[in-house]
Amino acid sequence: MRHKVAGYKLGRTTSHRRSLFRNMVTSIIMEERIETTAIKAKAIRPLVEKMITLGKKGDLAARRQAAAYLMTDESVHKLFDTVAPRFGDRKGGYLRIVRTTWRKGDGAEKAFIELLGSEQVLDEKRQKRAEIRAKRAEETRKALEQADAEHQAQHDMAANEAEGKTEGSDKKE
Repeated sequence: MRHKVAGYKLGRTTSHRRSLFRNMVTSIIMEERIETTAIKAKAIRPLVEKMITLGKKGDLAARRQAAAYLMTDESVHKLFDTVAPRFGDRKGGYLRIVRTTWRKGDGAEKAFIELLGSEQVLDEKRQKRAEIRAKRAEETRKALEQADAEHQAQHDMAANEAEGKTEGSDKKE
């Protein structure tokens, strides 16, 4: 029986597991959505929810506790300034786990874990990436057209020189 056995070991040592969880919690707060295995997503859900609860408290002690756990100062600032205020009146359930597919190599079930309400942020990121991609494609197209025009001009000059030499050789005879 599994009485009072909580958490997931994930086949890792304690220090490795702690580092993995800290990195993933920091990534979720910074990126608002990550893709991982379903088991890891279930394992880090309570940790992320505790961090958001600390962010909702907002006092200095909570900020220091979050800074001790999270990996970067940027993530602490984002947690307290943008993420936690979003869930001000909510009592819990800040995350969504969406199971996606099976990993090809070992068959592990993959899932997205994301903060609720992050759809707008993710849509803005997608839009920005699409604009950058379109801009790059336009620059590439212009560069190809310019290179093609230069190549055509060189080809025309070579053809004109060749015609001039053949006409000149005809005149000499």
